[in-house]
Formats: sequence, C-alpha cells, structure tokens
Amino acid sequence: MKIIEGGVTSAKGFMAAGAEAGIKYSNRMDMALVYSKVKAVVAGTFTTNVVKAAPVLWDKAIVENEEYAQAVVLNSGIANACTSEAGKKINEKMAQEVASALQISLKSVLTASTGVIGMQIPMDKVKIGVQKLVPALSDSIENGTMAAQAIMTTDTIKKECAVQFELDGKMITLGGMSKGSGMIHPNMATMLGVVTTDLKISKKMLQKAIRMDVKDSFNMISVDRDTSTNDTFLILANGLADNDEITQEGEAFDLFCQALSMVTKTLAKTMAKDGEGATKLFETTVIHAKTKEEAVILAKSVITSNLVKTAVYGNDANWGRIICALGYSGVLFDPEKVDLFIESNGVKLKLFENGMATDYSESEATKILSQEEVTALVDMKMGDKTATAWGCDLTYDYVKINGDYRS
Repeated sequence: MKIIEGGVTSAKGFMAAGAEAGIKYSNRMDMALVYSKVKAVVAGTFTTNVVKAAPVLWDKAIVENEEYAQAVVLNSGIANACTSEAGKKINEKMAQEVASALQISLKSVLTASTGVIGMQIPMDKVKIGVQKLVPALSDSIENGTMAAQAIMTTDTIKKECAVQFELDGKMITLGGMSKGSGMIHPNMATMLGVVTTDLKISKKMLQKAIRMDVKDSFNMISVDRDTSTNDTFLILANGLADNDEITQEGEAFDLFCQALSMVTKTLAKTMAKDGEGATKLFETTVIHAKTKEEAVILAKSVITSNLVKTAVYGNDANWGRIICALGYSGVLFDPEKVDLFIESNGVKLKLFENGMATDYSESEATKILSQEEVTALVDMKMGDKTATAWGCDLTYDYVKINGDYRS
C-alpha cells in the first residue's frame, strides 16, 4: 500500500475539471466537476448541523435512496444555505445542467457548495461554469488538481491525496480531494470532500467503511469549533478495477479501510494545518486511556482550547493550559498520574509528570513549539486506548480573515 501522486482522477474511469464561472470570485476557478465514465456506487456522510444547505439535503436524499451516482458538481464562494425553496430549486437546476450536458440521469448528479451563507447562487453563472467544465473533463493528474483548487475558499493550498494497493491480483486506486480552512469542527466531516475509487464494493459495505473512517479522520479535526451548514463527504466506487466484489467484512474490506484511512487522514491533517490564519499543525495524541470514547474526548478537548491554541502560536510551553483542558473535558481521571510531552521532528520533551512540572528547558520547549508540526502526547495511565486529534494554532490573522469575510 502506497501513496501516489494525484487525487480524484487517479482511479480508473474518473475525470475532473475546474473552471472560472464568476459565481462570487473574479479571476479564479470557482466550480469543479468530478465524473465517472460508468455508474458508481455512492456513499456519504453530512453535517450534523440542524441548519443544512440545499446541496446537503439533495445529496442526503440521493445517498439514502439511490444505489449509484456518476457526477459531483461543486461551487465555491456561495454556500446556498439558508436560501429556502429558491435555493433548493437553484441547486436542482445546477444538477440538471450537469445531467443534461453529460446525458446522465438527474439523480446521478451530486452537488456541493461552500462559501457565504444566505446568498443565492446566480444560475446564469452556473450555466457558464457547466459549459466550461464538461468539455474540459480529463483523467489527467493536472485536471484532478484543478478541481481541488476550484473548491478552495479561504484555503491557501489545494488538498488532495491518492493511494494504491493490490487486491485479488488487481491494482486498486483511491483518490481524494477536500477543502476546509475555517468553520471546521469535529462533528461528521467538517468540509467538502470527494473520494473516488475503482474498487468493486457493495453500497452497504461502502457506507459502512466511511462511517467507520470519519470517526478517526475528519471527526478528529478542529480549527475554530464551528460546524458548517454544508459539510459533505462523498465517495464513488465504480468497480473498474474488476476485483471480486466486497460484500462483507474480511481481509479485503480491511485492506480497503486501511487505504481509505490513508487518504482521509492525509486530507484531514492538511485541512487542520491550513486552518485560517494558522502557522502550524497542532496534534494531540492521548494514550493509555480507559476507553476509546474517553481518549477521543480528551484529545479533542486539548486541540479545541483557544488558550492552548494561542500558547502554541506563541511557542509558549504553557502546559497548565493543556492539563486544564483535559480536566474540563468531562472525563474523570487522576491528574497525579498524568504525563505530558511535546514533540516535533523526532525531538521529545516531558513537561509534566505525576501531577507536577518537570525540570524541563524552556528554550528547548520553545524550539520544539516553533516547528511547523507540533504534537502534545498525553499519557493517562488508565488503560490501553488511544486517540489522535488535529488542530492548529490561533493567530491574529484568524480574526482578520473572518472579520470581513462577507463584506
């Protein structure tokens, strides 16, 4: 199993494109299209926010009631959330434009939107975008990258990943792209994301795989503790690798889940690192917790603490903030038994042991915290369960970016 170059066009039979439609932005791509040459089994997970955008409602209905899908059209700039019936009609028209251009059924077209809440998407711009996207479809790596770039809003880098592994003597490929920089909180898959694969797998097992996967990937990231109205994670499996169809749990299913995890965790970490205004990725790993659930709660409590995030930004080894965040998480533990380390680039330093600070070097701690990727390792000494969560530091630029996001 290995990571390869590419994204959503890496698997057999998948094409993509990005285009400038002028929906909200000028002089940048703002629409993307992902297309499978044949029908693909579809699965998905969506925002837990009670306020759901029109494309979320559309996609949920397709995932729950249809076996297959063949295309995903995405736009950035306008979220099509809180737009009532008018927004739902516009979303359906966007899907219809794609369906007509590709000569596929309406219910085989999934949609996704991201951007400002409350604005209506201009349908004339959508038509322009679709007219550009369909002729530009290609299975090249470059086109996959264009699609990943086209869904960016405040993201500073494109986010894509692809993995290959062998099954039944066949080479299986998975490729994915996502966007997410702000309004990111671990509650489903807080982002837009599309994964494509040429694996042959039943809808039941595909849905089972992603529901299991998001618990340890997209559900374990946070930038600002805000759960979006538009969070959508979709996966299409077109079966062109021609492996024996996966219809139950077993070795083949486990291999697929491992590959999926490589893609989703890579995307999740990239999103956390690219948090709005962020300068570094902040990872927290909790080990020796009593239960998996408690490990998850503890790890999330640390990465979502604003005081911890600002300390990480300031390269300040303020371990008290981390211990405090563990303490208000809701998990009962004995602080006299907890050990806390920080590490980066293979260098590890113990800050706290058995209820009190160690005699650590502040200068060494500052050096570790100054790196682009920093980990806090918490040993609870209560059991054998582990969880890892990813976040970022909190900087002045986060306020600047979000202070005038709409205006």
